[in-house]
This record gives sequence, C-alpha cells and structure tokens, in this order.
Amino acid sequence: MSYGSHDGDGAEAASGGSAGAPGGGVYDWFRRGVRLLEERHPAAAVQLLARAAEAEPGSRSIREALARAQFDAGQYAAALENFRTVAVADPSDDYAQFGWGVAAARLGDFESSAEHLALAVAMQPGNKHYRAALRQTRATLAARAGAFGPLQPGAPGYLAPPDEADEAEGAEGAEGADGP
Repeated sequence: MSYGSHDGDGAEAASGGSAGAPGGGVYDWFRRGVRLLEERHPAAAVQLLARAAEAEPGSRSIREALARAQFDAGQYAAALENFRTVAVADPSDDYAQFGWGVAAARLGDFESSAEHLALAVAMQPGNKHYRAALRQTRATLAARAGAFGPLQPGAPGYLAPPDEADEAEGAEGAEGADGP
C-alpha cells in the first residue's frame, strides 16, 4: 500500500487545522499518522491516528496503525486495547493477535500473551517474529513456574524440552510448506 508523497517534516504534517485540529480529513490523518510512524515519530503518530480512530471507530486499519504507534510510544495498555478491538472484530487477523500478545507481555500478562501469540503462530507458522515472541513468552512462563515447580505438558505456557520443541517446530514447518 502506498501512502503517497510527504511534504515537510513530521511536525509540520501534524499541525495545520484551526484550534489545534489537524488539517484535512480522516484519510489524510491516517496517511500522515502512518508516515510519522514509519519515520519513527510514534507519539506524533498517536495524536493523528487517535483523531482518525475517533472519527472512524469501526476502521480496523486505523485501529491497527494506532495500536502500532501506541506500542512504539510505550503506551502498552492502550495498544493492547486497540489490538484487541481489531482481533475481536476479525479473530483471523494474525497481526492483531500478535500485537495483542506482545502488548500483553509488555504488561506482564504472559498467560494472555502466550494464548494470543500461539494463535498468531498457528495462523502463520512460518513467521519467525511470531515464533520468537511465543518462545520468549513461554520461556518467561517456564522460568516463573520454576519457582513454583515445573509446568506439566499441556499446561498454559508449557515449554517443551529442546528435543520435543525441535520436533514440534519441524512438524509446523512441514504443515506450513503448502501454505501461502
């Protein structure tokens, strides 16, 4: 998806309307917000994308971009809520499940993180980022459980020993070989 050319810097793009309101319409706010996010100005992107989401609360693409900006700005609780909104509207959205999972991990909710990251991995088994995040969350759960005793196979957050994990990952790769 191309967002067109961008004249001026991020600060200029975020200003423009009267009384602090940005110039342009919802689509312009969305485009400028995404551009600011790409240029690594997540806090500025949050401002524009939040306004766009307020104007178009049912837009999943605006909510996803807002959630990404909030995550990058360190606003993990807000990011989780927006990723959750997208995932509830479309449970098959693997990226929303992934975002929900990593935001939950940043908030310390590793059980929820493991659940949503596992869903993302199940939908896109070849995605290395999804698998790495899930492994890290499961390792955190396993380490925490070590203080209270070992997790049993099948328990949430169970991390298989390396030989079992390698076999499971090999099976996932074989299943995903015919996928998109």
